[in-house]
Amino acid sequence: MRRCRSEESTAVPDPTRPRASLRTAVVWEVLKDALDRRVKATGRESLDVLDTGGGSGNFAVPVARLGHRVTVVDPSPNALFALERRAAEAGVADRVKGVQGDAHGLFDVVERGGYDVVLCHGVLEYVDDPADGVRNVVDALRPEGVLSLLAAGLGGAVLARALAGHFKEAKQALDDPDGRWGEGDPVPHRFTADQLTALVEGTGLRVGAVHGVRVFADLVPGVLVDTEPGAVEALLKLEAAAAELPAFHSVATQLHVLGEPQGADEG
Repeated sequence: MRRCRSEESTAVPDPTRPRASLRTAVVWEVLKDALDRRVKATGRESLDVLDTGGGSGNFAVPVARLGHRVTVVDPSPNALFALERRAAEAGVADRVKGVQGDAHGLFDVVERGGYDVVLCHGVLEYVDDPADGVRNVVDALRPEGVLSLLAAGLGGAVLARALAGHFKEAKQALDDPDGRWGEGDPVPHRFTADQLTALVEGTGLRVGAVHGVRVFADLVPGVLVDTEPGAVEALLKLEAAAAELPAFHSVATQLHVLGEPQGADEG
């Protein structure tokens, strides 16, 4: 598995880091709701959660704070060391376990079919075969388990290159099968909402929700957000309102898909 993603790109909302909150608040709210629903469905207060490519625990530690047991699989020893330190500082070291590995060899280090919820955030872009990557992480789920999938969106990259004046690169990303804008593009694969939903449905799961992530946050000048009174809160509300609207999925920097078992309650 190839992987070189930014840690900040999947940071959990933190009131002391408003820019990070803008980028991830939507994902966290959807994930927290999914965890709550699994708790009610299973009758267990503590779930078993697998975070593939979870790095230093930007999602794993807050999930553990909710009382769940989290296993983080990541190829980077440095990230896993940071995870251990972060979990200890948060007082959840007993509920967070880090193991070195990747999506390709996932079942060399974790149990097949052993988890209530699997997070696959910022990983699918870097696997050689995205369809195989999704099937692999879904195989880690228990029969009624839920998949949280977050991946780079094609439209957001095209829009960003165009707004930066790189029109040839924008056109190349639009035409390229993997959504790459050139040889210097650090992201091997980007996806449309239709492509991601097809990958999830191809595993036998039902798509419970699709959200656009970072629809506006990456386009708004940082100086405006940092200096305008109330700008962060207003932009957060705008991101949340646009996230569920299909019209904005095509321009989101990232796309979040929730995969649920067939017949699951859509409420």
